[in-house]
Amino acid sequence: MSRDTLGEFEQLVLLACLRLGVGAYTLAVADEISRRTGREASHAAVYVALRRMEGKGLVASSLGDTSSARGGRPRRFFQVLPEAKERLREARDALLTMWDGVDGWEGVT
Repeated sequence: MSRDTLGEFEQLVLLACLRLGVGAYTLAVADEISRRTGREASHAAVYVALRRMEGKGLVASSLGDTSSARGGRPRRFFQVLPEAKERLREARDALLTMWDGVDGWEGVT
């Protein structure tokens, strides 16, 4: 049985969520990706990816407390589920296997 593989951006989003733990919400995830990779991650792209992965059973979300700074709206927090952790391990292992034995690629144009 074949499963969809995780795309690069999905992997970055999931890894940022794992790093943030209970504090994983859209803005914090986007900031974590940008800070660690130097790659700008839009809040909208992160939100869409998280909601898509929630639909696939890879993350779960819950609403936090309301905040006057957010106009009374609660913040949505995301948690990485075991299925996503397994898929991340598979993606990492596949890349490491492909890199194994690749020498001298830096000089190839």
